[in-house]
Amino acid sequence: MDSEAVRSFVRAAELGQFRHAADELGVTQQAVSKRIAALERELGVRLFTRTPRGVELTGDGRAFLPHARGVVAGADRAVAAVRPGARAPRVDVLGLRSAQAVLLHDYWRSHPGVDLDVVTLRVDDPRQVAAAVRAGDVDAAFRTVTDPAALPPEVRMVRAFDSPLQLLAGPRHPLASARTLTPSQLRGHRLRVPGIVPGSEWGEFYEQLADAFDLWVDATGPNFGTEVLLDTLADSADVATLVGARDRYLWPADHDLRRIPITGPALAYPINLMLPRTGPHPGLRPVIRHFAGLPPLTGPAWRPSWAA
Repeated sequence: MDSEAVRSFVRAAELGQFRHAADELGVTQQAVSKRIAALERELGVRLFTRTPRGVELTGDGRAFLPHARGVVAGADRAVAAVRPGARAPRVDVLGLRSAQAVLLHDYWRSHPGVDLDVVTLRVDDPRQVAAAVRAGDVDAAFRTVTDPAALPPEVRMVRAFDSPLQLLAGPRHPLASARTLTPSQLRGHRLRVPGIVPGSEWGEFYEQLADAFDLWVDATGPNFGTEVLLDTLADSADVATLVGARDRYLWPADHDLRRIPITGPALAYPINLMLPRTGPHPGLRPVIRHFAGLPPLTGPAWRPSWAA
């Protein structure tokens, strides 16, 4: 069924004249008449009767009108869902409790009326995420392709913010009472970071971090999820982990976990935003400005080689 013929029918029914419908739709009156005639032939019924004042709906026309309105509304929603200027920007975040999602939420709260479509692609390889940005599956993604040669030429990266790491440990851990820690004080302690995927940006980050400060980053064994890791930390006297300062974690009060800042230098995880090199979604511009306006880290900070 021709959706524009259905649209012409709806406007003619609501305005009572083909001429007024044609003016509103930006076509000729003859075009509206032809569209509606074709629709009547397809349906096998008369939708209008002509009167001195214009047109009136027949019984079949009145029965068809509410359904026709639904067809028009559905077509408009379908177009809006894929037209960058008409829909909310789709932004991929690593997780809904990540610093990326937290800061996006802060932006949304400070800009009433702004709409965002926050999604999680569940893809570990940043090159696949870059391909999704290039294909338009998402408008932007908080991921990093650490090898510039592997980034598609149609995609660019901009620095969003640095996420300083903290130590997360249970009350029995020997470092649990510290107010702050230096990277050298972490040496010799088991830092459990499950789920590190070879070739991922965080895989490269933790590899460089371990080499730079001679740290024991333990990624062995299966990843049973955040809740299991938090339970492990609460009961352990020798296992801790590293988390982003803005990452949001929830645990039972009796876990008594401690988040301890790391300074001298801070361990900064660089967060980049991938977006199309040309024609990005217009709704991304204020988001990028918001992140560019975040206060930078103070004091010395260590970053991986690709962020230098």
